[in-house]
Amino acid sequence: MSGLPKRDLLSLADLGQDLPRLLVRAAAMKAARRSGDLSSVRPGVNLGMIFEKPSTRTRTSFEVAMNDLGGHALYLSPKDLQLGRGETIADTARVLSRYVDAIVYRANRSEDMAELAGWAAVPVLNALDNREHPCQIVADLLTLHERWNGSFSGRRLAWIGDGNNVCNSLLLGCAMVGLDLGCAIPEAYRPPKEILARALALAKTTGAKLTVTSSPAEAAKGADALYTDVWISMGDEAEAESRTAAFQGYQVNQALLSKAKPGALVLHDLPAHRGLEITDEVMDGPQSVVWDEAENRLHAQKAILEWALPAKRAGGR
Repeated sequence: MSGLPKRDLLSLADLGQDLPRLLVRAAAMKAARRSGDLSSVRPGVNLGMIFEKPSTRTRTSFEVAMNDLGGHALYLSPKDLQLGRGETIADTARVLSRYVDAIVYRANRSEDMAELAGWAAVPVLNALDNREHPCQIVADLLTLHERWNGSFSGRRLAWIGDGNNVCNSLLLGCAMVGLDLGCAIPEAYRPPKEILARALALAKTTGAKLTVTSSPAEAAKGADALYTDVWISMGDEAEAESRTAAFQGYQVNQALLSKAKPGALVLHDLPAHRGLEITDEVMDGPQSVVWDEAENRLHAQKAILEWALPAKRAGGR
């Protein structure tokens, strides 16, 4: 590989000023794939993927993305690795760095994500941890970018629900591209103060307006799009009863959608608990872009991999 510093994607903020360009590149890759052009821009690249949590979209989209780019993706389950038998994260990172060109990691803890990246000599890409889900937000912004003709100017997105890892990355992403974001979140489930502070600092450079309220109606009023996620994320199952009670009134349904602008888009990162955070009527309705959003995971991942991985030189690394 080249002698350039490695590019980790642990937080969406790691993309910095590259994020807008990445959206344009992902859109171009999507158009090319649909026209049958699968140019191998990263031939011979090997991607190791460690998943500590279940995955449908993230795992599949990364595997297909790497294949489209001309490389190979290797799925590594912790139960099949020595990591699952007590080998340290540091030792695992050092060994895998000798085999693969990048590591995708879906982790239970953000601390483990940071440790793996700290010891790995190759790029580490965050495929979700308890703090952020950056790859998801690149796909979300791509979905809005293509629906809004490539501009976020004058638009406002409303987040309805839990201040979880997706919300954390969304705050950063909207701040980075200049998209106004209104979040309706119960007070006990707000994002960490440091995430909000970082997002607000980024927003000062782009002019994005970020607000947090407890009122779904207030957040949805006049919004160009509504976005929701499950109330009970992976790892929160023990809190199912209390969370379901806390989020009553936060369902994205036709009544809430009617408060947004006519034709407002509806997003959900999936999997959805239909009948809880979102109704069938809205999720399957004409304003839903949920399936485009899911497809865009593939194109976003391709652009992220290209960003993180320099092309291999002929004759080796």
